[in-house]
Amino acid sequence: MALLIYVDDILVEGTDSHQITKLKQFLDKTFKIKNLGHLNYFLGLEVYRTSEGLNLCQRKYALEILEENGFLDAKPAQTPITARKKLTSLEGTLLDKPEQYRRLIGKLLYLTNTRPYISYAVQQLSQFVDKPRNTHLMAAHRILRYIKGSPGKGLFYPACSQIKMQGFSDSDRATCSVTRKSITGYCIYLGQSLISWKTKKQVTVSRSSSEAEYRALASTVCEIQ
Repeated sequence: MALLIYVDDILVEGTDSHQITKLKQFLDKTFKIKNLGHLNYFLGLEVYRTSEGLNLCQRKYALEILEENGFLDAKPAQTPITARKKLTSLEGTLLDKPEQYRRLIGKLLYLTNTRPYISYAVQQLSQFVDKPRNTHLMAAHRILRYIKGSPGKGLFYPACSQIKMQGFSDSDRATCSVTRKSITGYCIYLGQSLISWKTKKQVTVSRSSSEAEYRALASTVCEIQ
């Protein structure tokens, strides 16, 4: 049995329903808790159960981001980022209200909990939160238009799946035009369920694409272990 606690919200999961019931009775006797039943909504995460499996999404949270930034009626984009677009810290003009950009990027980072396919785009934009420019904000708006096309997308965990662990890694050499550092990307599957993923700038500069690939592979192996 495991408990996930955030301030005064608690999730309980386990394989013994009797033990879970005893725990809830103990917590209610000690703290007077409110039992909301099976998990449906938790910290912006929406959970839907069917006989086929479990679906996680952040539809309500995504729609709130779109509404806050005025993109509910925007034209959807097919991709979260423009292909081969290289953002820099010097191109464009500084924003008058950088806090709005920082707040947007922070919310998009939380949205990657169920939408890993925007991780790379958000990772790129998060590098410019100190001095954001209009070009960075335009790129962030493209992510919003991409989300507009499918606000309810998320992750699906099938009820029946082969217990086989698989890892996939990739790298983008010298992505950063300033530091010449490469990007590591990986995703880990347990059966058909995506359980871990990351997009992150590598710590050191790779001298070749092969070296960048090996660094990405090493990070993936460490995550699997």
